[in-house]
Amino acid sequence: MNSIKINDRSFRVSITETEIKNRIKSLAADISADMEGKNPLFLAVLNGAFIFAADLMREMTIPCEISFVKLASYQGTTSTGKIQEVFGINEDLTGRAVIIVEDIVESGQTMKNMIESLGTRNPASVQICTLFFKPDKLKEELTLDYVAFRIPDDFIVGYGLDYDQAGRGLKDVYSIID
Repeated sequence: MNSIKINDRSFRVSITETEIKNRIKSLAADISADMEGKNPLFLAVLNGAFIFAADLMREMTIPCEISFVKLASYQGTTSTGKIQEVFGINEDLTGRAVIIVEDIVESGQTMKNMIESLGTRNPASVQICTLFFKPDKLKEELTLDYVAFRIPDDFIVGYGLDYDQAGRGLKDVYSIID
């Protein structure tokens, strides 16, 4: 299906499930090579990154762990600009290699706030792995260590990303048409 309607908006396929799975396999290989012997802790940002995190974990070839943090900054198709931590991290991060697993990085504000918060917990390192990155929207100075797709400034849905809680389960990624 090339186009779909979700609520009041139309979307068209922009990235297929096959393309996504291939990039995730490649990212997992890169992370596995870089993190050999470190048993990294992946911190997946809910809700959007849960599918990405699950697929990434299944492709990892080294011992690693996963935990989840829930942050909120979106309402409808736009960011509110305010990051709210809905539930946080319970693990001891002291001396750990931590990799934040995010669905999409736009302004970078969420990642900047999360890195600052994690820094107070004495991890050995903090890196960012994102499925999607919108370079034209970035406002914060960030290092994105692992990026699956650099995309234009279109609103997207599917593969964990939603439009007002709809469309998360779509296997392909769709860009908004109108």
